[in-house]
Amino acid sequence: MTNDRRQVHLAAHFPGVNNTTVWADPESGSHIEFAGFEHFARTAERGLFDFLFLAEGLRLREHKGQVFDQDVVGRPETATVLSALAAVTTRIGLTGTFNSTFNEPYDLARTLATLDRVSGGRAAWNVVTSHNAFTGANFRRGGYLDGADRYRRAADVVSLARTLWESHSGRDGHAGDGSFARHSDFVDVHGTFPVPETPQISPVIFQAGDSDEGRDFAARHAEVIFSAHTEAEDGKAFRAEIDRRLAAVGRRPESLKIYPGISVILGDTEAEAQERYREVRHAQVHGPGAIAFLEQVWGRDLTDYDPDGPLPDVGPDLDNADITRGRVRHEKDYGALARRWRALAEEKNLSIRELVTEVSGRGGTLIGTPAQVAAKFDDLTQQRAADGFIIVPHITPGGLDEIVDRVVPELQDRGVYRTSYPTSPGDATLRDNLGLPAYVPGTFPTAPAVPSVPSVARTNQEVSA
Repeated sequence: MTNDRRQVHLAAHFPGVNNTTVWADPESGSHIEFAGFEHFARTAERGLFDFLFLAEGLRLREHKGQVFDQDVVGRPETATVLSALAAVTTRIGLTGTFNSTFNEPYDLARTLATLDRVSGGRAAWNVVTSHNAFTGANFRRGGYLDGADRYRRAADVVSLARTLWESHSGRDGHAGDGSFARHSDFVDVHGTFPVPETPQISPVIFQAGDSDEGRDFAARHAEVIFSAHTEAEDGKAFRAEIDRRLAAVGRRPESLKIYPGISVILGDTEAEAQERYREVRHAQVHGPGAIAFLEQVWGRDLTDYDPDGPLPDVGPDLDNADITRGRVRHEKDYGALARRWRALAEEKNLSIRELVTEVSGRGGTLIGTPAQVAAKFDDLTQQRAADGFIIVPHITPGGLDEIVDRVVPELQDRGVYRTSYPTSPGDATLRDNLGLPAYVPGTFPTAPAVPSVPSVARTNQEVSA
């Protein structure tokens, strides 16, 4: 009998130290030593996950002019870690975030092609943009890029990278000798690409922005979206909108997968899981952390306030919105946000810490027994609210262990989760794990065909605007 139910897909995000990681827990290990990454990757592969995901931090976050040591205090370079993980795994995809604003297209293309080759076709690139001059100060251009241009440059960088990856194919107008050229607002480059065609040709392209520009970029260029839409109706609405955008650019819905990030809290009973969730949230939002979180919106030093007391009796300093530097700002109007938070605190009689717990922990967490969590994953999948789920554990690196040991068998018993990877070692690619078709050169917008240029000029060089 054929099982025609949609299959659940899982992946894993190695969170590092951030505002959701309980780094002070005795079970928490190193977030920078390779042993932690290795344990995490091996566990995810044991659980037959599609891929693991590493974020990128190009500069340590600062709060009130100092490195914010309650958050990220160290992050190794992503490609190096993923390359090392390729040597200790055989099937799982290796997804890294790389910034299209500050990195050079040729360097990115070569790095990712090398990762795809050494991993046997398991590489993916999560494309992020930035116009943050604080982060960009680490780079030679001073880092500033107007916000309106960041997705234009991202599209240029991705299309050029695909041109380089396709340059050895001898298809779609390519000479097949690795030659390339591109002249645009952001790059002026010609040369030859030194990495031979890789198993996937193009690493899988991910996108995680949720703005209109980000959604348009995903529809044109991405194959996986890392989303925040974890509830059924919200997820289905997001899927429908992305499908409309895909159709507008001539793509089919199955060409792009949506994986929301989600946390899981387990217990032997539902009551035990709920109690454990309260304990985790209490640990995630400790007193100093709650004050710092509020300071980001208030733009003021609030260290004299009691985190278990009421909200400050003063309003936010809107002229000091950069009190925290290096964090993505999803809210543009901090005055309106502060008013909403004050109204919520008054309505529910919340302290500062309780308010921060409330506003920073809504949605995105499955709480229950292994059977209940498996049923929820199954239900969201059958409703087409998601194509897969990126697990974001609160303990690193051991936070996946009980999910693999307790939830995966429940999914397998329901007949909605594989019992082995779809291909044998050595033949596995990330596209196979995801159920994406093989990459065909010319599928996505790329740079124009290479003009005839003298061989003496075929050097890898780039001047970026």
